Amino acid sequence: MKHFSVGAVLLGTLSLGACATTVSDEKADKAAERLAEFEATGERTSCLSLRRITSITPLDDKTFLVRAGNDYYVNKVSGRCAGADSNFNRLQYRLNVAQLCRNEIVTVVDNTQGFTVGSCGLNDFERLEKKEPPSDDAS
Repeated sequence: MKHFSVGAVLLGTLSLGACATTVSDEKADKAAERLAEFEATGERTSCLSLRRITSITPLDDKTFLVRAGNDYYVNKVSGRCAGADSNFNRLQYRLNVAQLCRNEIVTVVDNTQGFTVGSCGLNDFERLEKKEPPSDDAS
């Protein structure tokens, strides 16, 4: 029979926690880096027409970048959509109308096995404007 000391178990738990925080921080940094390409307008809408939505990109488990035609929106979801930004998962939602709206539940589904990984609720969509790239003029 194996015996583990309490100290070893606590140390292992603390080490795992530190790793998780680092990965979480890296994801938040990547999301912030991508959002730095845009400027928030403060304009919010509760729904977007499905016909206009061309892509939904999870930047992390809490932030989705939505492209609707030539417009971009950010949606900071309620709670956390575990696994949303993984390449092995997809977003899925069921709608009764032709709009994606605040309070709709988005489910994260594993692409290979089809099981639910996580879910979250959408919030308002905030319109973003793409920042102009810095000019190369040295004048």
